[in-house]
Amino acid sequence: MPVKVVIPTPLRQYTGKREFVEIPARTVGEALSGLTSQYGDLRKHLFSDDGKLRSFVNVYVNDEDIRFLQKEQTPVAEKDVISIVPSIAGGMPLRCVCS
Repeated sequence: MPVKVVIPTPLRQYTGKREFVEIPARTVGEALSGLTSQYGDLRKHLFSDDGKLRSFVNVYVNDEDIRFLQKEQTPVAEKDVISIVPSIAGGMPLRCVCS
């Protein structure tokens, strides 16, 4: 059964500019594995050399963070949507402008 994997804008260059990809999977791990098998250049952006999901890559199933579910073993069903959300750092530090 295919699940929809939403691709964030910075990573779309590795998926032929696709906003989402449908991948047959029973778990989040299977979906990510299928995604990176289909789009090999994406692997290094999602996984470290030892095969672990990078710490700055957040993955959600229907708006639920998989870190608080069963991580990559989180089961998925046909209507589920997996979202990949890379953490974004940078910007200006907040400063108090007090009068």
